Amino acid sequence: MTWSHPRGYDPMAASAAEWRRKTGVAIEWDKRSLQDFESFPVEELARQYDLIVIDHPHVGQITAENCLAPLDVPGREDERDALAKGSVGASYPSYGYHGRQWAFPLDAAAQVMAYRADLVSALPQDWDSLIALACEGRLMLPLRPPHNLMTFYTLAANTGTPCQTEGAGPLIAVDDGIAVYEKLAELASMVPAENFAMDPIAVLEALAEPEPKAALSPYIYGYVNYAMDGFRSHRLTFTDIPSLGDNGPCGSALGGTGIAVSAFSGNREAAIDYAYWVAGAAVQSGLYPEAGGQPGHDAGWTDDAVNAKTHDFYRNTRQTLETAFLRPRHNGYMRFQAAASDALNAALRDGTNARAAIARINTLFTESF
Repeated sequence: MTWSHPRGYDPMAASAAEWRRKTGVAIEWDKRSLQDFESFPVEELARQYDLIVIDHPHVGQITAENCLAPLDVPGREDERDALAKGSVGASYPSYGYHGRQWAFPLDAAAQVMAYRADLVSALPQDWDSLIALACEGRLMLPLRPPHNLMTFYTLAANTGTPCQTEGAGPLIAVDDGIAVYEKLAELASMVPAENFAMDPIAVLEALAEPEPKAALSPYIYGYVNYAMDGFRSHRLTFTDIPSLGDNGPCGSALGGTGIAVSAFSGNREAAIDYAYWVAGAAVQSGLYPEAGGQPGHDAGWTDDAVNAKTHDFYRNTRQTLETAFLRPRHNGYMRFQAAASDALNAALRDGTNARAAIARINTLFTESF
């Protein structure tokens, strides 16, 4: 099971066809919506599928539920070392938890900046220039849960006050949280109201239209397909997020996907063999990006041909990926992410007092442990 977008499905289908040619083992991929990918219980999928594409914040929950097979099997240490060394930012360690490796990165992503190069002459480099662009009505922002919370994370870390990720307690210090919330609220008040119901795919589709209502999204998960000629009527360009603090484009909320194997699978060995292969350097710099995938391995991100095809999508966003913020991953986090995202949007829509909004989010985080 993977997720329903050319970036999520096409490379898995292509790799399955090649794997069958190489080994005789047939793999059939199903797909679900982006919203399901971000929230659907992994355990339910693990009871139906041998192979599952997952999001790293699930690892605390899946560890408690014992629904995935650890991939750090004996005798394959050299292969894992190579995968770890090829990690783009924290992509590889993001799937490690309680001393075991639960998935291998297939796809590396973080919130980056997307824009129409034919419509934007100067990119925002700081908060003032970003707000000036927003005042002109030229910004869009995916605010559909959980992407509103992802932007909160990004703003917090980029301004030097990252949310905490380990142990019970508040998500963020009250005064720091208020400052971040006020920034997010200012942006949210300047983008079209329909952005509250839009995920990154919807925003990118809107930006790629022949006559878009806006020209730039400053905090949005990168989708390499939109950087390719011919994918849509107009190509998008991607670059690092604006630098609001003193550390450059750091702190973007890490995303991406990993390949995992069900603990209930009757084909565990065959599934693990495929996971090692599809996450490896050769596939990640060849077949995977050729089929429209967004690699999770450095070999794909640094390849000249891969970058040429995507107008340097990878090189232009690499700094953001290398300094991305790794979300909390404890058992209970996914419940928090859903509740906090809903609470955040309700507060932004209603004009809730910043202190009250942060108090609610901090309470939800404390209760998630």
